[in-house]
Amino acid sequence: MPISQNLRGIGAILLATGTFVANDTCMKLALSDAPPFQVLVMRGIGACLWCIPLLFAMGLFRDIPKAFQPWVLLRSFTEVFAILSFITALGHMPIADVTAIAQIAPLVVLLGMWLFFGERVGGFRLALVGLGITGALMVAQPGGETASPFAIFGFFTAVGAAFRDILSRKVPAATPALVVTFSTIFIVMVSALVMSAFFESPVPPTFRHAWLMLIAGFFLMCGHSFVFIAYRIAPARVVAPFNYSFMIWAGLSGLLVFDEIPDALAVSGMVLIMAAGLAVVLLEGRTRQGVPAPAKG
Repeated sequence: MPISQNLRGIGAILLATGTFVANDTCMKLALSDAPPFQVLVMRGIGACLWCIPLLFAMGLFRDIPKAFQPWVLLRSFTEVFAILSFITALGHMPIADVTAIAQIAPLVVLLGMWLFFGERVGGFRLALVGLGITGALMVAQPGGETASPFAIFGFFTAVGAAFRDILSRKVPAATPALVVTFSTIFIVMVSALVMSAFFESPVPPTFRHAWLMLIAGFFLMCGHSFVFIAYRIAPARVVAPFNYSFMIWAGLSGLLVFDEIPDALAVSGMVLIMAAGLAVVLLEGRTRQGVPAPAKG
């Protein structure tokens, strides 16, 4: 694989994580005067306004029924759980903290594959999972003076995202990525609408809400597109470690937009999460290439 293609793949995943955090930033801004599930409904409308024309422009309108295949739908509903949890936490916690906790999702995937599918994981990988979860607890700081009870929703986000990634393996290979994205956007929007109707008192949308959610929808579409490009032009082992740039972008957003600065314990926890996650990703990459992996316990 030429170095230039690897660099393009890395650039694409850095843009993907940055645009996803930009989407989260717009949602957090809207959460200042709108309830969370309503914000998701408005974001879904904004994303559909970008996604549907793109589906037609790419000639994928005939594939839209594939968005409602059983495995695609099941994957979308696990995303619903993750996104509803994330938006709940985002409205009450610093963006860097909730993003960091959610980044233990790849570690939860390992745990899930071991517990539910009997895959051999080994003691070393399980130790890395424990290290990452310890880091997440350091970020959440349960029992501390600054602890938020909503931190549990950050962990729910990670669990939902982990099961989404596991179920992604079951989605038929012939299903276009943009169709899967549309399924996720649509199912999340409808689910949020139901939740809002039952549990929230809606507020009249303002022009500020409209442009924030239109921008959020654009960033969401860009994020999914850049992820697709990154993994198409460069090997996963090259691209995957840079997924942890999520925490860097979220830290910058918290500092520059919301004037949020994590304390030393939280920063230490974020470093542990990143170290554990990167170790797992790099170890998996070496194993796939036939390079001897560290001894398993």
